[in-house]
Amino acid sequence: MAKKSKQDEEATFEEVVERLESVVARLERGDLPLEDSLAAFEDGVRLSRAGSSRLDAAEKRVEELLANGKTRALSSMSDASHDARHDDKESASR
Repeated sequence: MAKKSKQDEEATFEEVVERLESVVARLERGDLPLEDSLAAFEDGVRLSRAGSSRLDAAEKRVEELLANGKTRALSSMSDASHDARHDDKESASR
């Protein structure tokens, strides 16, 4: 089975997809000997997993950013609400 190479680890998502498309095209031609087809299939599975891993990491980052943004937005809204109430109390006591 093909092992993960340093090149795979450093490849961008777009590079992984490009290489996967190349593997798929080679397999779809149907002219590879059996052993070459199996090796290409293994490469395809490895590349597919690498791409999926990168997508999962990107999704996690987006979710974290959105969660942090909501927390900050809620905190800002709460602070603004508190400040408005505080200002109202000061105005009423004058």
